[in-house]
Amino acid sequence: MAMIASLAVQAIQILLVLILAPGLTGLVRKAKARLFRRQGPPLFQPYRDLLRMLRKEVVLAENASWLFRTTPYLILAVTWVAASLVPTFATALLFSGAADLLVIIALLGSARFFLALAGMDVGTSFGGIGSSREVMIGSLAEPAMLMVVFTLALIAGSTQFSTITSVLASEGIGLRPSLGLGLAALIMVAIAENSRIPVDNPATHLELTMVHEAMVLEYSGRHLAVLELAAWLKLLLYVSLIGSVFFPWGLAPASTGFAAMSVGAGAYFAKLVLGGFLLAMLETTVAKMRVFRVPDFLGAGLMLGLLATLLLFLARSL
Repeated sequence: MAMIASLAVQAIQILLVLILAPGLTGLVRKAKARLFRRQGPPLFQPYRDLLRMLRKEVVLAENASWLFRTTPYLILAVTWVAASLVPTFATALLFSGAADLLVIIALLGSARFFLALAGMDVGTSFGGIGSSREVMIGSLAEPAMLMVVFTLALIAGSTQFSTITSVLASEGIGLRPSLGLGLAALIMVAIAENSRIPVDNPATHLELTMVHEAMVLEYSGRHLAVLELAAWLKLLLYVSLIGSVFFPWGLAPASTGFAAMSVGAGAYFAKLVLGGFLLAMLETTVAKMRVFRVPDFLGAGLMLGLLATLLLFLARSL
C-alpha cells in the first residue's frame, strides 16, 4: 500500500510539471503585458497555441533527415524527465535516488546537443547561426552551473535533491554569503539557458539577435508544438530548482499525509507565481544585450559561482 501511495505521488508530480509549464509561460506573458499597461494575451493562451499547432500540418524541408524529425520528441522526453526529478511540493519521492543535480545538468546538456544538431540539419544559415550561438552559451553556462552544484554539495555533502533540501531547510544552516552568490549565479544561468532577456528575446525573429528561435525556425505543426512545450518545461524546471533548493519552505516529506502535501502544493504554486512575476519585472526593466556581450554576462555568473565555492573552502580552513 505504501508503495502504491509513493508511486501515485510521484505520478502526480510528473503530470503536474507538464500541466503547469504552459501556465507559467502564460503568466509571464500576461504580467509583462500588464507592466507595459497593455491588456495582453489570456493566461491560458499557451494551451490554445499548443492545440492550434498540433492541428496544423507538418511541413518538412526536402533535405531534412530522421534527426530533424525525431529531435523534438527526444528533447521533450529528456526535459520532461529532468523537470520531474526536481522537487515541487514533496521530497524523498519514489525516484528521489535519481534526483541528482548532476543528472539534471547531463539531461539538459543532451537536449541542447540534439537541438543544435537539428538546427544545422537542414543547412539553412539561420539554423547554423542559432546552433553556434547556443553552443557558445552552453559552454559558458554549464561551468557556472557546475560551480553552483559544487557549492551546494560542499554545504549538504551530497548532490541529491532530497539531501540538499533537508539540509538547507534546517534551522542550523543560517544565512551564508556563499548561498547568496550561488543563487545569483544560478539565476544568471537560468536566464541564459531559457533564452530570456537580456541574453535572448523569444518574441523576436531578428537575425542579429536570435538564438533559440533561429534553431526552431524550420519546425512547424506538431514538431513545433513539442519543442515549445519542452522550452516551457525547461523554464518551469529552473523556477522549481531555485524554489526547492534555495527556498525549500513548505516542501512535504513523502511519508506525510494529505494535509502536508496540500501545504506543499500551495507553497509550490506561490513560488511559481512569484518567480513568474519577478521574471516579468526583470524583462521589462532591462534591455536585450548584444550577442558578443553574453560571454561577459555568463563570465560574471561563473565568477560568482567560483567565489561561492572558494568562500566555503576558506571558511572551513580558518
